[in-house]
Amino acid sequence: MPASRVLMVIDMQNGVFENPRINREICTSRINQLIQAADKVIFIQHAEEGLEPGSEGFALLPELIQPADALYVTKTACDAFYRTVLEEVLRENDIKEFVVCGCATDYCVDSTIKNGASRGYAMTVAQDAHTTANRPAALADVLIAHYNDVWRNFTIPGNTLQVKSTADILAAW
Repeated sequence: MPASRVLMVIDMQNGVFENPRINREICTSRINQLIQAADKVIFIQHAEEGLEPGSEGFALLPELIQPADALYVTKTACDAFYRTVLEEVLRENDIKEFVVCGCATDYCVDSTIKNGASRGYAMTVAQDAHTTANRPAALADVLIAHYNDVWRNFTIPGNTLQVKSTADILAAW
């Protein structure tokens, strides 16, 4: 039987947070709430120079709960589907829908959501459990609000992409 409460956590790694991210403590607290309620958790970890597998930079943030049966996927691009085993992991575990959270809203979270939606996965974005850094063009809080609005209004006929608060997701679970 497939897991019905699946959580995908993107790039919540030590090295990623060397650049300050907005609301780290609040974001990780909400992610931990989702982890504790989930049937299955998939951690997506970015690998590149400074984030080599096995390094301190690659490791997940120490405050994150890591269930014993969690799944792990390593990526080298913003999109967690690009040249990774993610789709195979989802297929093997009969996962067709999941909640998405993590870092960086405007890069890795966004590209993974859009690619996943185009592949037919039904997703819910935890609107208050993703974070990013201030960028030259916009502050982090503006980017987070902007992407929540983009995803909330994303047109993908025949598929479901929802944006909900952590509290609403937990209440539905």
